[in-house]
Amino acid sequence: MASEAPISDPHPREEDIRRFVEAWGRMGSVWGISRTMAEVHALLYITGEPLCADDIMDRLAISRGNASMSLRGLLDWGIVSRAHRRGDRKDYFVAEQDVWAIFRAIVRERKKREVDPLLASLHELRDHTREAQRESGRSGKADDIDGRLDEMLEFFEMASTLAERFIGPSGPGLRFAATMLSKAPLPGGPKRGARGGARKAAQRSGRVAEDGA
Repeated sequence: MASEAPISDPHPREEDIRRFVEAWGRMGSVWGISRTMAEVHALLYITGEPLCADDIMDRLAISRGNASMSLRGLLDWGIVSRAHRRGDRKDYFVAEQDVWAIFRAIVRERKKREVDPLLASLHELRDHTREAQRESGRSGKADDIDGRLDEMLEFFEMASTLAERFIGPSGPGLRFAATMLSKAPLPGGPKRGARGGARKAAQRSGRVAEDGA
């Protein structure tokens, strides 16, 4: 008798799921994780149902060690959570289904792992140059270096502040910013909605002409 486990049954959209998992897996390096971790997340997201480690191993043909390590990473990122089924002692895992929440988590983790350490290093370097200036006096070359460091610090501090505002744990900042930017006209291009406005004006003119006929 055929097994009724979800992983063994043919899925009517199995090919679509497989292609999505592969595509999302290739994106893993963009957001700083392994391909396997990205594929585990993709599978949980696109199926939209709780899966246990065995399901994931079978579906993706990966080892238990890879599945466990990927799930731990996704739990740490906050885009996967544990779920339980009554009468089943296994741990099941479900993916966050809010796309904006997923990308807030990605940006937050990238900031924590890349931008924050860089900022700390820049501040440490700037403190060192100030101490060196106090001991040896200023020079034109030192002023140039300090100016470049200050500009770099200002940029990354501003980027860090914006990120904090946009990627709050539950706030709509990222979505709001993306929505506003998508409505802004491109430099040198036609203003968004200009054609629609002209079309509506022409329609109104046509109606006026018909009324006056």
